[in-house]
Amino acid sequence: MRLALEQAQAAARVGEVPVGALIVVEGRVVALTRNRTRELHDPTAHAEVLALREAAKALRVARLDGAHFYTTLEPCYMCAGALLHARIARVVFAARDPKFGGLVSLGRVLDDPRANHRAELVEGVLARESAALLQQFFREIRAREPQRQAQ
Repeated sequence: MRLALEQAQAAARVGEVPVGALIVVEGRVVALTRNRTRELHDPTAHAEVLALREAAKALRVARLDGAHFYTTLEPCYMCAGALLHARIARVVFAARDPKFGGLVSLGRVLDDPRANHRAELVEGVLARESAALLQQFFREIRAREPQRQAQ
């Protein structure tokens, strides 16, 4: 999770929402990413989706059976759906996302009994650090808003 947090910090430095993610297969990191929605002008370029793409490409597979996924923020519904389709075995996330979270906050995509796959969920690993980074990022954005409005 520390590697994911480093990616989240890198995202914040370039003005992206600070979320980092990584995928581990058989004890080896096969993907390490951060949010890049603004950089790529792509609303789907969340750290989670980019990590899935990177891992699948590196392993030359369409499904990541047995993989462990780590992210600094609870995945949204889009990302949770992608994790479900990828057949991720275990998802570890730091902070909950009460406005968009699709794993525990607003929904339970990965353990919905109607779905054909389930993943083990672990939450709260480095949650305090991740939440603090997100809060600081949005605090700084809000502080700049009055300057934009004055222009």
